[in-house]
Amino acid sequence: MLNTEHANFPRASFVRRFGAIVYDFMLAVAVGMCAGALGFGIFFGFYSAGLVQMNSFEHISDALLGTPLYKGFYQLWLVICVCGFYAIFWSRGGQTLGMRAWRLKVQHPNGQNLSFITACARIVWSLLGVGNLWILINSDKLALQDKMTRSEVVVLSVEANQMRNWHGA
Repeated sequence: MLNTEHANFPRASFVRRFGAIVYDFMLAVAVGMCAGALGFGIFFGFYSAGLVQMNSFEHISDALLGTPLYKGFYQLWLVICVCGFYAIFWSRGGQTLGMRAWRLKVQHPNGQNLSFITACARIVWSLLGVGNLWILINSDKLALQDKMTRSEVVVLSVEANQMRNWHGA
């Protein structure tokens, strides 16, 4: 049985990362839509319970997006959900669904999975994906978020990718 945790896999190129980013962007939009529906439902529940007011707005959605305080909490909720999607997948098994499709894994150089805190730091340092452009001017195939969190994105073999499960073994 192949031990994928300590195998030396090559670092991922910009093109492979970009492919996974496109795939994961579609998933992030879906996560955002589900989080938005849930957030709206919670806001509607608060309205129904009399905890929030409509003020001069005609529709509940106008009250949510037209009131700076409500809108701020709603946007924060969406950001937390989308970022949580990445952080949970990266810290659990090192792969999002897009990374799995492109046979990529984020890990520390010794093969260990990232901690949840390191995964969150990676999100911040990625600068909404712009940190990946660092690969184009750097020969070691490390993006800005890789350097700042002492991690790397590697290309798994077909066999190693098939052996992966969502709990990291």
